[in-house]
Amino acid sequence: MPGPLLEGRVAIVTGGASGIGRASAIRLASEGARVAIGDIDLSGAEAVADEIAAAGGAAFARETDVSEEAAFRALVEATGERFGRLDVLHNNAAALGNAGVGQDDAIDSLEVDVWDRTMAINARSVMLGCKHAIPRMLESGGGSIVNTSSGAAILGGLNGTAYAVSKAAVNALTQYVATQYGKRGIRCNAILPGLIMTPAVDVGLSPAVVDMILDHHMTPEAGRPEDIAAMVAFLASDEARYVTGQLIRVDGGITSHAPTYADLRRMTGESR
Repeated sequence: MPGPLLEGRVAIVTGGASGIGRASAIRLASEGARVAIGDIDLSGAEAVADEIAAAGGAAFARETDVSEEAAFRALVEATGERFGRLDVLHNNAAALGNAGVGQDDAIDSLEVDVWDRTMAINARSVMLGCKHAIPRMLESGGGSIVNTSSGAAILGGLNGTAYAVSKAAVNALTQYVATQYGKRGIRCNAILPGLIMTPAVDVGLSPAVVDMILDHHMTPEAGRPEDIAAMVAFLASDEARYVTGQLIRVDGGITSHAPTYADLRRMTGESR
């Protein structure tokens, strides 16, 4: 029988204290990877590292403001010192619109500091992660970078402007990194989640808004962090050796249909 997908690999997960990042760190560890967890919430990251260790895995946590170059460089260096190599980077940390850095609204009422902080956390951090992880990956012959983007990056909306644009930047950066380093053994892909029920969603979206969004999903339920973590583990592994430069929608089908979908279902009396 084949062993774990990531036996002997080393991974960094940013934003790993909760939500998608927590689920991804746990899943990567369950597949045999040793995991470094970077998050501005150190106590939360340490709790995840302890959970991994209790299950027999290897992990450590480091307080990291991913928008700061020195902090990201230090995370990569600490990972190398602890585990000796780097094979996987999951750029996941993000400011989630109004639940993140402030009121992320339509352009005419969007404060510049909200725009700048969102770009720093969501887009600059991914650039910094790639910048400092890639040289370390090249030392081991290559690696896999998985960026968390969003379905918001490919659809217009009435608010969340800075968030959506920052994630569109992640999409472009993903394809540029894949192009620039593919021949040197580094793959880079982005995952575009739909509605994923994380603590940030619970805080940032009212139940009425969640129901409205879920109406447009083609699945009976919203996604779970573990659904994204499963894709992260696949993309990090050799099972995805021929997959790079892709923007992969893991979104319950919300971006695959006409906007009348939910209204027509309601008109025909079809339940969710």
